[in-house]
This record gives sequence, C-alpha cells and structure tokens, in this order.
Amino acid sequence: MDETIVPTRYWHQLPDGQLQCDLCPRHCRLQEGQRGLCYVRQHLEGEVRLVSYGRSSGFAIDPIEKKPLNHFFPGSRVLSFGTAGCNLACKFCQNWHMSKSREMDTLAEAASPAQLADAAADGGCRSVAFTYNDPVIFMEYALDVAAACRERGVRSVAVTAGYIDPEPRIEFFRGMDAANVDLKAFSDDFYYRLCGSHLAPVLDTLEYLRHETDIWLELTTLLIPGENDSDGELDAMTRWVVDRLGADVPMHFTAFHPDWKMREHKRTPAATLTRARAIAMANGVRYAYTGNVHDGEGGSTYCHHCGELLIEREWYRLGRWGLDSRGCCNGCGTALAGYFDAGPEQGVAHPVRVRML
Repeated sequence: MDETIVPTRYWHQLPDGQLQCDLCPRHCRLQEGQRGLCYVRQHLEGEVRLVSYGRSSGFAIDPIEKKPLNHFFPGSRVLSFGTAGCNLACKFCQNWHMSKSREMDTLAEAASPAQLADAAADGGCRSVAFTYNDPVIFMEYALDVAAACRERGVRSVAVTAGYIDPEPRIEFFRGMDAANVDLKAFSDDFYYRLCGSHLAPVLDTLEYLRHETDIWLELTTLLIPGENDSDGELDAMTRWVVDRLGADVPMHFTAFHPDWKMREHKRTPAATLTRARAIAMANGVRYAYTGNVHDGEGGSTYCHHCGELLIEREWYRLGRWGLDSRGCCNGCGTALAGYFDAGPEQGVAHPVRVRML
C-alpha cells in the first residue's frame, strides 16, 4: 500500500454497502472510491482510509502567539504545518488554498513523524502546531506526530474548529497539550449558512476540553461585519463562555478580510474588535484579545486583579514582562492562568520557512 494511505478506525458499514465515516458530525456516506467532504478520508477496498498521511502543504516556525495562543509559553517557537482539505465549508476561509484544495499536488512536501519531531527540537521549538487546515481530518498522522514529539520533549497544539464526534474526540485530544478552538459564531444559523455545519457539536467539544481534559484551551472568533458581530450575539457568547467554561479561558477576537467566497464583504473595523473585547470583559472574561490589527492594548495581557501589565505585545513581539518565576503578577501576586516560564522565550517575530531533509 502507498505509505500516504493508511487505515482509519472510526467508520461502519451500512446495510446498502456504503461506509459511514464516524469521525465528525457530518457522517459522510461513501461508496467505493468516494471521498468525504474533507477530501482526505476515502472508501477504499471496504474500509475508510486516510490518503494524505505524511504529506503537508508546507512547514514553518512561527511565534506561538500566531496560533493564537497567548498563555502557552509566550514568546516560544512552534513548528506549524497542515495538509489539504477540511471537514467544514466556511465561505470566509482565510486558508482556502489549502483547506479547500482538491489537488493532492497541494501536499508538496513529505515528512515522517520522527522527522517532524527532530525538526521541531532542532529548531528550538517548544511545540508543534497542527494548523492551516483542521487536524481532526488527518487525525492518524497528527497523533503519530504528537507521540514522536512527546518523546523529544516537544508539546503538541491543535488549531481546530472542534467539529468531531465524541468517541474519536477522546483519542484525538489525548495526544494534544493545548488547543485553540475556532468558535466561529454563537448562532446555528451562521454555522449552517456559512460553514455547512452546526454549533452544538462545537460547544460540546469546548465543554469536554475544559472539564474532562488537562489541555490548555483558548478560543478565537473571526468577526465578520453584519454576520456575527452584533452586541447581542457577542453578549450571549461571552456570557456562555464564562458560565460554561470559566473566566480564565482566553478569547481572541480577530479581523476578517475578504477572501474565498466572501470577497465582496467588508473588512472588519478595528473598532469592532475593541467593542467585542469590552463586551467580553464586562461579562467576566478575564483575558480578551484583539487580533489581525495593530492594537498594543488589545494584544497585551493584564492582571485581572490589579490591572498590572503582565505581558506586553506589539504584534508578535513581546515587551514588558510583569510575571515572577511562578507565573504570578509582580504587583499583587495573583496567578496568571496558563503555562509560563520564568521569562519570555526568544522566539521569532515572523514565520520562518522550514525544509524537511
């Protein structure tokens, strides 16, 4: 068998001979040779197989803040990569050239799990990130990479929409150390109309991660003018986060730019992100951030107790560091939620392309 094609576990056969993929709530029904909407899980010879194992659309060393993760070893380097395909159909996708690709030539580079772990360790990376497209769809590859990285002391980060069924969710996230989950909106209409999916499974994943795992969790919402940026929706979303996940889960509000099938839509004004951040904090979210805009205040971290500046950020560059060696505020001693070293790590300010040998 081709080394890029491997068996998968989460599927079952239907009475009519089709196979149903049970990885995510789409539950694609596949005839022989047919691929799911994700494009990389295919019915071949009586089983569902992953057909993109070990192949990537490229590798880069990023600052961890680009994921975005602001409370997971700030300033550290992360080796990022993705594959082709996605199990959502977001009309506003900012990485559509990879996630919406239907050409295997998009997967121009190859790397084994051991090669990736070595590259991350040799590049001074604290973690590897499965990103650009959703790692749920290449779960088998991601978990093998995570296992190899763990042996080298490198952590694993999932950047995901959280659209996964309960049983595979346990196995997938068991291999992860941190996750940034896209909470794309707080209405099922938005998810159905613009993403071809539903909100409820995402909320279920968020509660699972927060209450049944030790994974560090942060959330990102891309705000699209007129679609998911109303005061009412932001109020409901942030209240739900505080009530169901807790005040310590950081929220990132990022700016939309016209792309994929929403090229005629307006860009998100910076004032919208500032408004969203204010609503979140008024509802008890302790750490709310703005992204994709130049906003030193909105990108920095403050003590929720005394207001002291704890981690200053200028885009992806770190400035003032107000934490002691225990990760507590130098001013009042209040602990900052997350994972921190005694000081900021020396990361990279911009992505650095990596070639696998």
